[in-house]
Amino acid sequence: MMNTVNISDLKLGVIAGGQLGKMLSLAAANWDIETYVLDTDKTCPAAKSCSCFIEGDYLSYDDVYRFGKQVDLLTFEIENVNIEALKQLQKEGLSIFPKPESLELIKDKGLQKLFYQENGQPTAAFQLYDSKAAILKAIQQKEILFPFVQKLRTGGYDGRGVAIIRSEDKLENLLDGPSLIETCVDIEKEIAVIVARNESGNVKCFPVVEMEFNASANLVEKLIFPASLSKSITDEAEEIATSIVDQLNFVGLLAVELFVDKSNRVWVNEVAPRPHNSGHHTIEGVITSQYEQLLRAILNFPLGSTAIKMPCVMINLLGEPGFHGKVKYEGLNETLAIEGVKVHLYGKKETRPFRKMGHVTILANSIEEASKKADLVKDRLKVKS
Repeated sequence: MMNTVNISDLKLGVIAGGQLGKMLSLAAANWDIETYVLDTDKTCPAAKSCSCFIEGDYLSYDDVYRFGKQVDLLTFEIENVNIEALKQLQKEGLSIFPKPESLELIKDKGLQKLFYQENGQPTAAFQLYDSKAAILKAIQQKEILFPFVQKLRTGGYDGRGVAIIRSEDKLENLLDGPSLIETCVDIEKEIAVIVARNESGNVKCFPVVEMEFNASANLVEKLIFPASLSKSITDEAEEIATSIVDQLNFVGLLAVELFVDKSNRVWVNEVAPRPHNSGHHTIEGVITSQYEQLLRAILNFPLGSTAIKMPCVMINLLGEPGFHGKVKYEGLNETLAIEGVKVHLYGKKETRPFRKMGHVTILANSIEEASKKADLVKDRLKVKS
């Protein structure tokens, strides 16, 4: 159906208007697609880049339902959405991609892990618990051994909702709520594969990226593209991503985060059913960006080339520790003077420590050269107030 539609008349709904919604709106504008964005914040990053901003709560059944009735096709940039409204809209004939059923499974990290277990995907051993009290009891009974990772089943993002408990004296850091407890993997590297699948079942993976995390905030600080791994490992990672997207019968864009352990075994960590921080580099570093690829997938168009243009390093631009308030950028002139540097500012008006305020992609002839320039950018460009 989507192949015969007048694309200039298409109204694409995007639930949530953060930086992902902004960049998706900008990509849609290249194809003259109207974008409608639903968000609680009238000053959200996507508010200025979309065709029509609608204020509303994406957790509200009524707000999501009313929003869906105004568009021809619906997608989202966040998992925490009212699923029942999406299901009703789909029942009434609205095209929603990824499908509500996929979102419902993925937004619950416990259901995600059960899915991997049932479908033979390599993932760390885990147990599910209903509360902090149940976790403490399991520790007393030696059902849970140190060290372990706790993840709240729902609501976590950007390092929130995750606690790494290495010993008994760190139990004060336990989170309260339904959780999965995961055995710690002896991690050598953390990697990601973004994979797209359209309604026709065509699948394409972006090349594997390597991620480095900020220890304090537990979120991605630096991304290396392509990953410095053997072909056998990158092939295995792409095969895992492809099999997951097929097993889910998924339509859209799926970010698959994985671990490589000290023995070079590859493990699935978790997935996100949307554009992802680990794919920002594709805007400049790959022939087809992750945002255009999402549009191609949900419109059932041919998927675009994922060939590499140039090696690159991407760094997240985070709010500096100790600064809260109206945003100010320090070192922007010096940063833009560096060849190959592409700065993306999300337009968030207020900064706070470790808040994602933008990203910078540094392209060069080699990863080594890009990494040196990335270090310069990191030293010079600061988000303060």
